[in-house]
Amino acid sequence: MRDYTFHAGAATVRQMATGLRILIASPLGKVISGPLQAAFDDVTVSVATSDEELTRMISGTVRYDVVAADLIWNRPELEWRFDGLDVIDRLRDADRPAPVLLASQGHSMEIDHLEEARLRPEVFGVIPKSDGLNAIVDALRAAALGRRLRPTPAPVPTRIPLYELFGDRRGQTAGRLAGAIAAGNATDNASLARIAKVSPSTANKVTSHYLGPIMLARDEHDEDLPLSQGAVYRWCGLHARYLISWCRRNGHGDVLG
Repeated sequence: MRDYTFHAGAATVRQMATGLRILIASPLGKVISGPLQAAFDDVTVSVATSDEELTRMISGTVRYDVVAADLIWNRPELEWRFDGLDVIDRLRDADRPAPVLLASQGHSMEIDHLEEARLRPEVFGVIPKSDGLNAIVDALRAAALGRRLRPTPAPVPTRIPLYELFGDRRGQTAGRLAGAIAAGNATDNASLARIAKVSPSTANKVTSHYLGPIMLARDEHDEDLPLSQGAVYRWCGLHARYLISWCRRNGHGDVLG
């Protein structure tokens, strides 16, 4: 599992003295860039609407004071191959650390992504899009000054995040197997072994040793029903967006086809 320590240093304060630099990473970023320009006295708002644009913008010498990114990218050709967690990794790989705010829609499909995001030191907060422009402006201003947003009231988490469960060696294998199933590239143990590049014995243990225990640990299986291969495959479908994202970002993209 890749990780690093995030430091909000004095560079941000020095940059703010000469104007705030905001990067919006969203397919709809240009819709909000104008209102943001008007909301700040001295600001440069850059917009990346694709993976390629983001890479270009962070590959130069410019450093951003704060980055706001969609958690799930609301465009059919992007939502399965790029998301807000990718944005965090791109910033790290380019050595352009910055406080990151993630904009959420509030859909249940975002839960797995949010569980990881809350464990990432780069994430300074999550902004519900329904809160409106003023909330976004206030959050950007706070994050640019190095202040993390106050967490929104929420029930105490009862499930272990997949991000943590995929952290050790067995977890990495489990995530790889789950990603191959979620991508639709495996329909039985034989095809799973072939696509995931594991031994047949490992693929045969997907229910008993790898994904089944994760489902039970997260209380995602009815104990009155048998824990079958069909139940495991259904579970992978329910978590497909995150499983594909995790594989893509953690060196297991080959199982996605």
